[in-house]
Amino acid sequence: MLNVDLNCDLGESFGRYKLGEQGDILKYVTSANIACGFHAGDSTVMRETVKLAIDNGVKIGAHPGLPDLNGFGRRDMAITAQEGYDMVVYQVGALQGFLYRYNETMQHVKPHGALYQMASRDSELAEAIAKAVYDVSPSLVLFGLAGSELTKAGEKIGLRTAHEVFADRTYQADGSLTSRSKADALIADEKLAVEQVLKMVTEGKVLSQQNTDVSLRADTVCIHGDGAHALDFVRYIRKTLENNHINVTAIC
Repeated sequence: MLNVDLNCDLGESFGRYKLGEQGDILKYVTSANIACGFHAGDSTVMRETVKLAIDNGVKIGAHPGLPDLNGFGRRDMAITAQEGYDMVVYQVGALQGFLYRYNETMQHVKPHGALYQMASRDSELAEAIAKAVYDVSPSLVLFGLAGSELTKAGEKIGLRTAHEVFADRTYQADGSLTSRSKADALIADEKLAVEQVLKMVTEGKVLSQQNTDVSLRADTVCIHGDGAHALDFVRYIRKTLENNHINVTAIC
């Protein structure tokens, strides 16, 4: 039987709030990437999200991003590899404090937004991020875009590395994600998105925008928790995977 992890970005808010629908999403995913304060999230939100993830038996990971609140961490910034290293160590440490509070173990680290995309292309930055994760704890799993410089760096340094694919994003012929600046970057049709996931998980391939099959490895599938119908979609995708005899389980 095939295994796959379902992960979701959570805690991307500020102040005292209720997770609402995002809290319900935790009933269907197996890993949660929790914002650490640079692109979104604050101490209260981090604590509440950690507690809800634990209550739902969901594995927890840090979701460090660029220090760009206005741009939600989705705009490229000119940073050095050392700055990238420091940002990741700092943010992972912030989330780790709450996990210590609840006697819970961190499963993984997944960079957010532009930091994730930059590290997917830039081998020097990717190696700095992988080293930051390794230096914090060699037992952590590094999540990165399937077949990217980030996953290569993680494997090179000796980290367990999860190759990530995206349910609602389109792909280019080189295996990269279509830029969000493009009109066709997102897949709005839930049926098409689920068909793409099934193809990636069962065949190890995705159909690019150039109409070519791109080989990739699918260890974990990202479900965005801020979509208009995110809860319905994650419920639908999990049911479809299980109906196709695919075991939905965390990486660890």
